[in-house]
Amino acid sequence: MELLKLMEERYSVRSFSDRAVEDEKIEAILQAGRLAPTACNNQPQKILVLKSRESLELWQKCTKCHFNEQLVMIVCYDRQQAWTREYDGQDSGFVDASIITTHMMLEAANEGIGSTWIMYFIPEAVREEFHLPENLVPVSVLAMGYASEKAAPSPRHGLRKPLTDTVVYDHF
Repeated sequence: MELLKLMEERYSVRSFSDRAVEDEKIEAILQAGRLAPTACNNQPQKILVLKSRESLELWQKCTKCHFNEQLVMIVCYDRQQAWTREYDGQDSGFVDASIITTHMMLEAANEGIGSTWIMYFIPEAVREEFHLPENLVPVSVLAMGYASEKAAPSPRHGLRKPLTDTVVYDHF
């Protein structure tokens, strides 16, 4: 599918069927994340793939956002591996994780897998339930699966500001 068309048609799925996502599609989604650019190509990501009933139940303790997802990917970054700006100490981890999540979200759509990006979760609960070491920072979550018959884009999905409202050329 043409990339812009895929981006236009992809929407946040908030109702998934019970159908499991095939391993080869999971691998393609993870490969898309692996190919994402990161600062200095440090690749600080650690992605938790949750597909067993037990893991998904643990995930449910970390958020109020549940959509009968059959697959969850929690994108974390390792503080010790992320590139850091020397002049202010800001690390690239949140940006790196966001780019990786975007690549995976788009590949999921390309594979016919619905997703919704969840930022409403409790990082400490994720850390506790999945025994994350202190250097791993959970940033974003993709809840995924095949869309149920009742899944539909939100009413605001197609609303986009014109470029003239969001872009400034050369002068500020």
